[in-house]
Amino acid sequence: MPKYVIERELPGAGSLTKDQLHTISQTSCDVLGKLGPQIQWIESYVTDDKIYCIYRAANEELVREHAKQGGFPANKVSEVTTIIDPTTAE
Repeated sequence: MPKYVIERELPGAGSLTKDQLHTISQTSCDVLGKLGPQIQWIESYVTDDKIYCIYRAANEELVREHAKQGGFPANKVSEVTTIIDPTTAE
């Protein structure tokens, strides 16, 4: 399945409490359960005003449907075309 990076603009994201992040995560998982195995949340990175999420999904439309059903912004969805890391330099 393709991998996607989702940029979610959420002012104050870096100040969310553990409880708030827990609730957001639960909501996301509930929606994922309804959408089925064609979409998977890998991990997310929280910054001051944005959350960057990594997903595997059959297509971008499914990623956007997850955001819609969960009430999450999906300001930019980008398909990952290549992954590089330090071993790429070897």
